[in-house]
Amino acid sequence: MTTAPLVLHWPTEDDTAQAARAIGAALRPGDVILLEGDVGAGKTHFARALIQSLLVEWEDVPSPTFTLVQIYDTKNGPLWHTDLYRISSDTEIDELGLFDAFETAICLVEWPDRLGAMAPQDALTIAIDMQCDGRSARLSWANARWEDRLSDMAHRV
Repeated sequence: MTTAPLVLHWPTEDDTAQAARAIGAALRPGDVILLEGDVGAGKTHFARALIQSLLVEWEDVPSPTFTLVQIYDTKNGPLWHTDLYRISSDTEIDELGLFDAFETAICLVEWPDRLGAMAPQDALTIAIDMQCDGRSARLSWANARWEDRLSDMAHRV
C-alpha cells in the first residue's frame, strides 16, 4: 500500500525542529526514517532536533559524516543515526550492523540512496528541499502504521 505523500512547509529552522520533535515522539524500535536531500538541505538539523527531543539527558549530537554511525539511548529505545554519504559498497553497510539495527532500534539514515534495494520497504522517507522561503518536506511511506502516526502528530506540527 502506497499512500499519497504528505508535503509540509517549514519556513524556519525552528519549524523544522518542531516537526522533528513531533515525529520523534511517535517513534519506536523497528522504525526507520530515510532522510533525503542535497548537502545543506537540513537532514542533520532535522535528525539532531529529533534525537535531542528523545534523549533522557541532553548531549551534543554531532553529524555522523565521519563516524558513519552514532548510537543513542533514548526514552523510546535505542536510536541509530547514520550518514551513508561516504559509503561506497554494500559490504561497508553490512559491516556497520545497520540491517540488524533496522529491526531492533529507531534508525535515522541520511543518504539512504546508498542502500539501494536494501532500504527497508516499511520506512518513512522524508525528502527535504531548501527553498527561498524555508524548507519543503515530502513525507512518503508504504506501511499503514505511518498513516496513523503522522495523523497523531499532525496537530503538533
